[in-house]
This record gives sequence, C-alpha cells and structure tokens, in this order.
Amino acid sequence: MKLTFHSIAILLFSILLSPFSSAQEAWKLCAIYPHLKDSYWLSINYGMVEEAKLNHIELTVYESGGYPNIDRQREQIKQCVAIGSDAIILGTVDPIAFQNELESLTKHIPIFATVNQLTSAPESKAPLHLGEVGVDWYEMGFKAGSYLAKQHPKNSGITYIGWLPGPKTRGGTKPVTKGFQDAIKNSDIVISATYWGDNSKELQRNLIQDALQNEKLDYLVGGAVAIEVAISELASRKMQNQVGLVSTYLSHAVYRGLLRKRVLFSPTDKMVLQGRLSIKQTIGYLNQQPLPFRLSPNIETLTPMHLPKKVLLDSLSPAEYRPTFFVESSE
Repeated sequence: MKLTFHSIAILLFSILLSPFSSAQEAWKLCAIYPHLKDSYWLSINYGMVEEAKLNHIELTVYESGGYPNIDRQREQIKQCVAIGSDAIILGTVDPIAFQNELESLTKHIPIFATVNQLTSAPESKAPLHLGEVGVDWYEMGFKAGSYLAKQHPKNSGITYIGWLPGPKTRGGTKPVTKGFQDAIKNSDIVISATYWGDNSKELQRNLIQDALQNEKLDYLVGGAVAIEVAISELASRKMQNQVGLVSTYLSHAVYRGLLRKRVLFSPTDKMVLQGRLSIKQTIGYLNQQPLPFRLSPNIETLTPMHLPKKVLLDSLSPAEYRPTFFVESSE
C-alpha cells in the first residue's frame, strides 16, 4: 500500500475546491474492494457512492471477501468488463498478482488503483493503469510510533507493547510495521510480541487474549480491528487503566474509543475523501480532463483532545450507512 504522493498536496487542494459539477457523459464505473469486513472500506464505499451520485454516473461495486482471494478478485475484474464498464477502480488484494495479465483481464479498459498500490508490467508499452489514490502507509505507522516515542523517550523506563498489524502478506502491514519500528528506535518502547492475523474480529480476539495472558504489556498497538476488539476485551478484564491502546488507522469504533478516552491515538488517511478522489480521478480521465496520476490526502492525527469535525467527515461514513453495491445513473 506504500504510495509516495506528497508532491501533489497543493494540486489536491485545488481539486477539492473545484469538484466536477457533473460528468460530461453517463459513465459506467466498476469498483472492486478487497473486503468490506471493517468500516475502513465501508467509508471508502460511502465516499465513492456520494461522488458517483454527485456526478450522475453509474457505479457497480464488488468486494472480494478478503486478501487471500486473488482468484475471486480476478473473476470480478472480468465481470466489470462483462457489464460494459468504462473504467475499473481497483482496491487490489495483492499489488503484483495481476501485473502480467492486466491487459488480458481488462480488455484495454483503463484501471485506477485505490488505497492499495497496483503494480503494472514494466514492459507495458500502453499502460492501462492510469492513476492511484492512497497514502504512504509507512507514514501511518511512523505517526503511531512517534506518538508513543514522545510519551516514552530514551531513559524514561522500558515500556512494552504488543504489536498487532494485521495480515502478514497483504495490505499495508509491512510498511506500517517498518514505519512504526523506525519511529520508536530512539525511545524506550520495546515490541515484546508481534501477532499477525487477518482482519477478522474472531481471530484478532484470540490474538489479544493470547497477548494479555502471556505477555507483560503496557500498550496494545495495531490495526483498527484489533483495537476495536481490545477495547471490549480490556473492559471485560477490568484492565482499561493498565493497558493503553493505539491504533494505526481510524474506524468508527476507534473513533468512539477516542471519544471515551479508551483509545489514546489514531492517524486517519481520510477514507471518505479517498473514495471521492478515486471517482474524480477516473471521470476526469474519461472526460479528457485528467488529474495527477497520484492523489493523496494529508494524514491527520487524532487524540481524545483533538477530533476536528472536518477531518472526521472526510474520514468516516455516517453511523447509519450500509454498503451500497450499485448507483444508478441519473442523467
């Protein structure tokens, strides 16, 4: 998921100030997500759906059920082609899984990456991969680590954490881990145990129970699903005041944890905004008004004392929102 987009921050601001009032044609877009297991991708979905409605375009959405499901996602790409999509927005389950078959899979339909980095075949003379929206997940991990490093500088006393980054071989867990490790190098933070696992609440609960039973911990740090589970697990054990919680990204439950001071820190990469930008980027290309290849929101940091309303609106879908898989064109 590592994308380096800092150079276009000013351009991004101008894009947000000048949204498309409507698409020039009733384009048919197809979006594919790795999963909808947590509110991160739900918020991406909300941003895409709202922007599609604003621009009066048709949007069909598929979700692949999880990062191991490469074959399922491959079939969904084919289905996007079969329904006559003008472009595909892909949250890939694996950055390199399709690099040598994008052309045959898409039948030359343009493809745009969202959130997760997509690698195209280097020898491609007519690239189909025409844009990316996302953030550098190294920075997400670095910000979480920097928060703890400031709380526990060198010679302040060893502080132990359990690290729960998510699935080991998919998504942005490796750059998040590298960023976090780099940020705590010159502090008294020690990662006493690392627990890899898919972003399912059942699995994360098992990992957290294992960590609390077998490790001396001052903090649990990890992905939003792990931290959501940890909130209730610590409460049931009456350990809320013994183990601190830090998330590497935002979700609705992590936000509620921040409000209740059960979560101490979370960065946000503004998921709703990323969904909107993916639609803007795609229809900009189709309308022959292309936006920069790389678009990225600024990563913001949140604490119980700092929860700006605008940042939250750009980050989280409304509480009552449910996944939407089809938006009809309204010409």
